[in-house]
Amino acid sequence: MRIAVMGAGSIGCHLGGHLAQQSDVEVTLIGRAAAMDVLAKDGLTLTSGRREPLHLSPGTLTLATDASGAVGADVVLVTVKSDATRDAARELAPHLAPGAVVVSFQNGLHNAEALREELPQQTVLTGMVPYNVLQTEPGRFHQGTGGALMLDDAPAGTPLVAALTASGLRVQARPDMREVQYAKLLMNLNNAVNALSGVPLRAELGDRSYRTCLALCQREALAAYRAAGITPAQLGAVRPNLTPLLLRLPDAVFTRAAKAMLAIDATARSSMWEDLQRGRRTEVDSLQGEIVTLATRHGLTAPANARLAELVHAAEQGGRRSWSGPDLLAALRG
Repeated sequence: MRIAVMGAGSIGCHLGGHLAQQSDVEVTLIGRAAAMDVLAKDGLTLTSGRREPLHLSPGTLTLATDASGAVGADVVLVTVKSDATRDAARELAPHLAPGAVVVSFQNGLHNAEALREELPQQTVLTGMVPYNVLQTEPGRFHQGTGGALMLDDAPAGTPLVAALTASGLRVQARPDMREVQYAKLLMNLNNAVNALSGVPLRAELGDRSYRTCLALCQREALAAYRAAGITPAQLGAVRPNLTPLLLRLPDAVFTRAAKAMLAIDATARSSMWEDLQRGRRTEVDSLQGEIVTLATRHGLTAPANARLAELVHAAEQGGRRSWSGPDLLAALRG
């Protein structure tokens, strides 16, 4: 089985590295030249609090810096940022065999649709990564939270599900990936809160002020979902419509009631925080921006999400990147 990973950043290297352990799977990582140079020199290391570290030496890695690396692939995993999806598809198009399966493992709601539009000859599936992966140093990627990968329950995805499972990753084939995506979007609204908090995820979620910021964003999202007739999937122990209430509980009560939510490595942070630190454009428009758009379409407003997106864009331009919980909450309420 030949697998190409288009966009070998944190998620791409995590998935591709695990798959590359197997003798019957050939993996090509396609990424930026500087990142591939690091892997070519030092190899790839994957760490997690849930399993032993995995190191792939440089000689075991197949690396590429353009889409021609996907020639001959049976499966292509797309892990680029949402705003790069169409460009990635257009670059891949001349190199893909008609039978190749393309899988979007990206944040946001519309990436699989965009891939289908740009790659009409391919079977395109929707995937979801529920956990956090952060590059802790060049060539080293750490999984800070847990959960099972999810993928469209379709015959075309069966070989990939088998390969991911054999690599030691948990996978669920789901018939309701659209509802899963909306549930994941609710979770990902915390990415911006964490990015602006300046503290790790566990510390941020342990602070009621930050959690209230997230609760405001989720309440607006749920109102927009109701107006649009959308019912997000339940991915954890708490129904999505009850999560804002849980987030607003006092710290001591929340800590007891949400042990699973706080089962996070002490150093884990959101990918959006990493983007700000590295001077990269964030995906806030595919997260908070998506809620603002949906709300507007149905005659509603989403001021907390809109304000949070503004603050992230300001941080992208060198603005304030470290907000206390009370200050951030006041900014969203104001």
